[in-house]
Amino acid sequence: MTTHGSTPVSGSTSGGSTTDGASAGAPSVGAASAGAASAGAGLSDARDALVDVRGLTKSFGSLEVLRGVDFTVPSGSVTVLLGPSGSGKTTVLRSLNALDLPEAGVVRIGDAEVDYVDVPRGRDGRAKGDAAKRVGALRSKTGMVFQQHNLFPHKSVLENVTEGPIVVQGVAKADADARGHELLAKVGLDDQADKYPYQLSGGQQQRVGIARALALAPELLLFDEPTSALDPELVGGVLSVMRELADEGRTMIVVTHEIAFARDVADQVLFMDGGVIVERGAPSQVIDHPREARTQAFLKRILDPLS
Repeated sequence: MTTHGSTPVSGSTSGGSTTDGASAGAPSVGAASAGAASAGAGLSDARDALVDVRGLTKSFGSLEVLRGVDFTVPSGSVTVLLGPSGSGKTTVLRSLNALDLPEAGVVRIGDAEVDYVDVPRGRDGRAKGDAAKRVGALRSKTGMVFQQHNLFPHKSVLENVTEGPIVVQGVAKADADARGHELLAKVGLDDQADKYPYQLSGGQQQRVGIARALALAPELLLFDEPTSALDPELVGGVLSVMRELADEGRTMIVVTHEIAFARDVADQVLFMDGGVIVERGAPSQVIDHPREARTQAFLKRILDPLS
């Protein structure tokens, strides 16, 4: 099992990504290459990684939000994506989960691989033909926890957890229910199984979201700012569950502004701005001793907002 928060465990030469739009004053891809290369020593070979991302490019209309993102994630490790709003973090996750289809780039998760250049799309933007099967196979490797929970309001807590296994994977209801109760107990909510989302706090809903993602038995867990919409008093419960998952050796990619969590739990930190990875490395390097001026400025604003 990976020792979290120790040494950098993965990465490649250059790359980056954006999420909701490119940040003002975005660094050039060449500048990002220099920052990314600084963490190259001792990084895992892409062939040994569970996740291998190469040349990921994504635009929304004329806005180029990912500009050649490259990174790897070894099995059993935790990668944290840091960066300002609009830097590309969420779009990276949505590209791995195939909720958004990049224009170019290769994504491999385990034995599923998609070269997005070779993916034909229909008028609705979705993959079609044989490519749709490849994209579906890639998506099946992941479980995603969303910022806004995204629970079905008309279904009970247990039904939210079992919906995916029953409908998507064809698991028998009795088996799915038994596993659902196990997962709800894991996140401390089995006594809430018969309630509905509106009867839960935001933190409880997010923990249901984690159980729902685990129910699909994914190889990779994706977390998109899972605590950003929560009352500060509820954040700790969600982060505690995520820390337990990391300690179990789950492979996780986490978008967050929780710097203390990133420092303590991550094996690798990727700092993104303007659609590229500006800096990467262990938390002790990227968070505590950042080399790039843009990383330094971001962390100063997060850690000392009144300065």
